[in-house]
Amino acid sequence: MPDESFVGRALPVAGPYVVGREKIREFATALGDTSPLSHDLDAARAAGHPDLVAPPSFTTTFTMPLIEAFLKDPAFGWDYTRMVHGDQRIVFVRPIRGGDELFTTLHVDELTTRAGSHMLTIRCEVADGAGAPVATTRSLLVSPA
Repeated sequence: MPDESFVGRALPVAGPYVVGREKIREFATALGDTSPLSHDLDAARAAGHPDLVAPPSFTTTFTMPLIEAFLKDPAFGWDYTRMVHGDQRIVFVRPIRGGDELFTTLHVDELTTRAGSHMLTIRCEVADGAGAPVATTRSLLVSPA
């Protein structure tokens, strides 16, 4: 049984995660995203960006390792081996771009048990080096009760 006392907690800020151009290109290629904004620096700059623009789901490259580490912490008591991903939402304040230094705070927002399953909502607040918000991700994770 997951420890309900974690609900409402925020973990210490993680970072910086430095966004590299090649990581953006590799991620976009892996997704089949052919947008010149993710591959061609001149095209990104011509569109008004200081560097390459990451595809929206790029946030998983630096938030998922934090989520995984939390879920595997024995103090929380989550069954990571039988978990499924129920939902994922990402809201951007601005695009993630090459050269960004990003800091992430993981929040445990909700834990419920229904119909034989634990349902956990985790939110990651992503900010730049100046503390300005960049994105918010929300994940709904499900594990048997």
